[in-house]
Amino acid sequence: MEIRWLEGFIAVAEELHFSNAAARLDMQQSPLSQLIRRLEKELGQRLFDRSTRSVELTAAGQAFLPHAREIVARTIAARQAVDAAEGEIVGRVRVGFSGVLNYSTLPPLTRMVHERLPHVHLDLVGRILTRDALIQLQRGSLDLSFVGLPVNNPDVATRLINKEAFGVVLPADHPMVGEKIVHLGDLSGDGFVTTPESSGSVFRDSTLKLCAEAGFTPRISQEVTDPYVAMLLVAEGVGVAVMTEGVGPLTPPGSVYRPIRQDSVELSHGVAWVPGAGTTARDAVIEIAEELSAPTGGDGG
Repeated sequence: MEIRWLEGFIAVAEELHFSNAAARLDMQQSPLSQLIRRLEKELGQRLFDRSTRSVELTAAGQAFLPHAREIVARTIAARQAVDAAEGEIVGRVRVGFSGVLNYSTLPPLTRMVHERLPHVHLDLVGRILTRDALIQLQRGSLDLSFVGLPVNNPDVATRLINKEAFGVVLPADHPMVGEKIVHLGDLSGDGFVTTPESSGSVFRDSTLKLCAEAGFTPRISQEVTDPYVAMLLVAEGVGVAVMTEGVGPLTPPGSVYRPIRQDSVELSHGVAWVPGAGTTARDAVIEIAEELSAPTGGDGG
């Protein structure tokens, strides 16, 4: 049994799609399929139920997955221990983020990792909202993720990175564009573009809280998980959207960001991870993330 067989198995188990798993491993689909067949032959069990439409883990595959992950993790840790003895940290760290919302945190973290840890490769996984991030961290498919805080999960540790005030993105022809600061109550007749309730994003909760403070319940005109797509919809006149102040320079043509009068609700950006389940490379990236922390930041979990 070879480590690359296990790596291929883990990729297919997490993607449940041979083509996606092959792309993730930077290999062709046919060799990956052969690799899985060799592993199944050695184990004497089918690990996947395959059809033309789907790939699913068998009971044997589900039982084997945590052991495969542990073997691969131990192998990586062993390699890193050898390299660390020579003064180098090497490895691959999978980092989840949620697109435009991490404009001020992800780029500097990535730059610092490239500068200080040249042998650490970051896999940046986009469109990961907080609820999904927690699931993927505990499942082991992410090593580290940007999240909205606070996080109420005793198995996950967090670090505050930044706090941002909220404002609103308006269509460029909206009557309130001429105001330097907007009162949300003046937008009670508008539809709001926000994230779905099922996504677990702090943006929807913050929108509802801010509108409630302004004395109304917002009418949701459209739900979308990607914040930048939400701003594109605003530019097309679908509604208005509550966003953080950092998106001001990033608003697409046809939309305008304006601060709001309320400052009772802030968005706290942070990073999250599962303690004790990581690698030397992951822990080194966390140390760099902590350097970006806001002065009032602290651990949580």
